[in-house]
Amino acid sequence: MIRAVLIINNHGKPRLMKFFEDRTVDEQQQIIRECFQLLSKRSDHSCNFVEGGARWGKDTKLIYRHYATLYFIFCVDQSESELGILDLIQVFVETLDKTFENVCELDLIFHLDRVHFVLDEIVMGGMVLETNLPDILDAIKVQDQHEKGDSTLSNIKDVFSRGQR
Repeated sequence: MIRAVLIINNHGKPRLMKFFEDRTVDEQQQIIRECFQLLSKRSDHSCNFVEGGARWGKDTKLIYRHYATLYFIFCVDQSESELGILDLIQVFVETLDKTFENVCELDLIFHLDRVHFVLDEIVMGGMVLETNLPDILDAIKVQDQHEKGDSTLSNIKDVFSRGQR
């Protein structure tokens, strides 16, 4: 199970925090600080898997990718595949890149609701929902049309019919 998804910049500032377990705000801040301290010391040539640290316990792994100025971190338990989560991070980043047309840190700051929507299309409740990039982009497109008032019943039916295949 995925316990949390974090995006932290090179200075340790969180740009996205999504915890799938109940944690107090103080615990969340301590976890973010600990994750950043663990990952920022590592070389870019190091393995992308790390033991979870004191806050998570021994059964948790941090699986991350460092892109430009951002760390994309998935905190998972032992039942998750490391390579599967690395692929999931890649799908998440590619989706953000296509959604924002060359995503940057400012996109994450000013469009946090949209970033959460993208993440919710991929992961919900700590479980992976979708990994197919075109299906995720279709759902985002329908959401955009709905926000603009262009949504039609047929567009929504198309998305649901894809999900039943």
